Amino acid sequence: MDAKQVGKWIVARENPSSLLHAVRTAVAAVVSYLIARMFSLPEAYWASISTLIVMQSTLGAALPISAQRFAGTAIGAAVGAVTATYFPGSVWAFGIAVFVIGAVCAAFGVARSAYRYASITLAIVMLVTRSASPWLIAVHRFFEVSLGIAVGLLLSALWPEGAEDSAVGNTSGGSCGAPR
Repeated sequence: MDAKQVGKWIVARENPSSLLHAVRTAVAAVVSYLIARMFSLPEAYWASISTLIVMQSTLGAALPISAQRFAGTAIGAAVGAVTATYFPGSVWAFGIAVFVIGAVCAAFGVARSAYRYASITLAIVMLVTRSASPWLIAVHRFFEVSLGIAVGLLLSALWPEGAEDSAVGNTSGGSCGAPR
């Protein structure tokens, strides 16, 4: 692999970043963080992180992945709370829970991204040491992520990228070269 190939992966010709996208993303990230803080969610930054993920796509592209992230977070939080309650601190229980979530997702034909989000949430609930109960941690995680998803989707719907991009020098819209 040479530098030219790496440059092609980084520099977007068809879907470059735009100033409008940067403004929309910054506004959405701050709004979701402030709302999470308003509700005294202990890890409000997860709302912003979720919003940042949602904002990297158009509304149409963000809807299905957001539904998968929502479902995966719910599954991971529930399995994480149950597993951490009965097997606190057990890395073996964590590994088995990752497998069980994968098996359930495979049995029901759930998208891999939902399984990925479920496993990430499981890891956060089970492996990050906190003094709160696993159930409270799981509920907080679910609400932090759900809030971030909702804010990202709402802002994408109310303030879509489009014709405004040409005003800031980008006629294709887009975000950091990510496929839309």
